Amino acid sequence: MTGPAAHAGLPPDSRPLAHAFAVLRALSDGRFHSGEAIAGSLGCSRTLVWQAVHTIENVFGLQVYSVRGQGYKLAQPFEWLDMAAVRQGLAEAAADTWTLALVDETDSTNTQLTIRASAGAPHGLVLAAERQSAGRGRLGRRWQARLGSGLTFSLLWRFERGIAGLPGLSLAVGVALVRALTALGVPVALKWPNDLLIDGAKLAGILIELSGDALGPATVVIGIGLNVADPGPIDQPVANLAAAGHPLGRNQLLAAVLNALHDVLTTFNREGFAAFREEWTAHAAFVGEPVRVSFSHGQPVEGIARGVDDNGALLVETPEGLRTFHVGEVSLRRRRT
Repeated sequence: MTGPAAHAGLPPDSRPLAHAFAVLRALSDGRFHSGEAIAGSLGCSRTLVWQAVHTIENVFGLQVYSVRGQGYKLAQPFEWLDMAAVRQGLAEAAADTWTLALVDETDSTNTQLTIRASAGAPHGLVLAAERQSAGRGRLGRRWQARLGSGLTFSLLWRFERGIAGLPGLSLAVGVALVRALTALGVPVALKWPNDLLIDGAKLAGILIELSGDALGPATVVIGIGLNVADPGPIDQPVANLAAAGHPLGRNQLLAAVLNALHDVLTTFNREGFAAFREEWTAHAAFVGEPVRVSFSHGQPVEGIARGVDDNGALLVETPEGLRTFHVGEVSLRRRRT
């Protein structure tokens, strides 16, 4: 168990959250602890402990058993993120590149890392959070998961090539996730442009935010959310590793993902997405299947998915011929009978 992490992007009055995290760590062993014992170990009142348990249940969405004469017990203990444990799992080259930072609570790791990047944060900074209050995905969609149920982290990578040389980056990041999960025995598929699927449901998402010049250099913040266990209520069909029969430790998984990301991003900086096109296609969902490509404006396009080009653009065979798409939302279309 790691010690208390910092809180980033929180309002000044965040002490209730800090108390809640402290009490939650006291309950992490899955045993009953009396309110008096917890208060004594934390140097606070039993009332503060009771308030913290209320926050754990109503804000964090975790169930806590309360039994007279025994105290409090966390219904489903989870593995806390521990940057020392993650670092032990890194390969030498990755360990030399990544600087690991952990916060208990933040609004969005992408938002906070973008702020740090503009203030001169070093290449290779990784910011992970136990909980995000305003996590977001592609197209501004909300990405929020129950505390302890997944990985939510962002990383800062400074490319020598400019923004114009970064098409297909989100697809390359997807390849890195596939490599890490496949090595751990998890079969996954890639959905263009930035999702990972397991059994047809979304397991992970990628958010890329760019800044810099067209010709270089470029600063990129890469955000990743991955469901390890049940993430709680989310406004889209999702999967998680535990329910799919692949229970993995979060620290082991984060180390594996960071190792793969280091290798992929290093190669991408030299060669671009073309180096990963075949590998992406080999793991792609919907290739050769009838699909519908939808847009925020305009009519959807239907056709047969034919993979991607060297820039990561989606190729769709339509009655008018092969078309290329750089933006859009892809869904599997039922075959007409």
